[in-house]
Formats: sequence, structure tokens, C-alpha cells
Amino acid sequence: FLGEDNSEFIPKYRTCRRQAREQSGQADHHEGMSSDDELTPIEGDEFQKSKDNVLEDSRKVFEDVHADFCDIRKILLKFQEWKEKFPDSYCDAYISFCLPKLLNPLIRVQLISWNPLEQNLAELEEMPWFRAIEEFSDAENISES
Repeated sequence: FLGEDNSEFIPKYRTCRRQAREQSGQADHHEGMSSDDELTPIEGDEFQKSKDNVLEDSRKVFEDVHADFCDIRKILLKFQEWKEKFPDSYCDAYISFCLPKLLNPLIRVQLISWNPLEQNLAELEEMPWFRAIEEFSDAENISES
């Protein structure tokens, strides 16, 4: 197909796809929309099962971790206490550079079920991890000023 004029191929392809949809009784296709992204019911069921398995496995990731170390709010509270009690060592440890790497796995687990194409940005901002980081950032700005 590279370098060839395939202008005749496209209408034939569309005609074949349209005939296949008509024979199978798929009436939910909108003309002009790509049918390549459409899943068959079997593929949709398999995808949903796979997605459910991933979500179930993600709930088990931190089940054997002490509660103080798998809750973002509690972790950030410990860092805030450290900053208040020992500001020099906190500053020397470059914690602001370490926190994103430290919190990354915890946030990723919480984002597994989030789909930016189905949910809006406001829902992201209402997630517990987002609120905890926002509060920590506000507390840091207050203490610095």
C-alpha cells in the first residue's frame, strides 16, 4: 500500500464494513464515524473482565502495608512534623524533590480507575490524594511566609 494510490480501496472497504454491519444488525453505527474502534460484545466483555481484574488486584497492592505508610495524608503529616521540628535537616534532605517519587505509587494506584475521557478534571481535584497534597502545599507556603 505504500506509495500506491489506494483511493479505490477506501470506498470498497467502507462498503464491505457497511454490508457487514447491516447483516449483523448493528444499527448503532453513525455514518462518518470510524467502526475500527467499535468492540464486539465478546471483546467488550473480555475488556470489562480484564479491567475488573486489574482493579481488584490494585486494591490488594498495599493491603500488607502499615496504615501510616499507605495513606498520603498521614505520610505528608509526618513530613510536615519533620519540617516543623527539624527545619534544617528537612531542607538539607531536599524533601520537595523526593515527595513526588515517594507518593507516585500511591497516587497511581488511586488513578487506575480514573479515565480522563469519561470523567472531568473537577473529579480529579476532588480525589483524596489531590486534596492532601494541596493542603500540604498550603501549609508549606504558610510556614515559609
